[in-house]
Amino acid sequence: MSEKSYTGGCQCGAVRYAVDKLDLDHTITCNCSRCQKLGSVLAFTPRDNFVLKSGESNLTEYLFNAKKIRHQFCKTCGIQSFAYGEMPNGAKMAAINVNCLDDVDPRSLTPHHVDGKTH
Repeated sequence: MSEKSYTGGCQCGAVRYAVDKLDLDHTITCNCSRCQKLGSVLAFTPRDNFVLKSGESNLTEYLFNAKKIRHQFCKTCGIQSFAYGEMPNGAKMAAINVNCLDDVDPRSLTPHHVDGKTH
């Protein structure tokens, strides 16, 4: 797989987005207290590649731990389909929950595991 464009959103459809140049060959899973419970498979892209198409007023935000990642949730169905944050170099990024992409089977991917529990 190479970088491709995708659409995605929450379960109820209130939140919808498009992502350009997303590379699903470099997804991650994490065992931190948040990711493990959500079961997220994540892919990261520069923030400029992410466009929120609908549902901005239906989002709520959750911050935890270092409060650097802005986890976005649909107020209706509770699904976190993406988050905003910054890379270590300060570049703005979007973290996409691959489980929420249209026509993508995240179980067919081979994510790299990150040990967020001890780091």
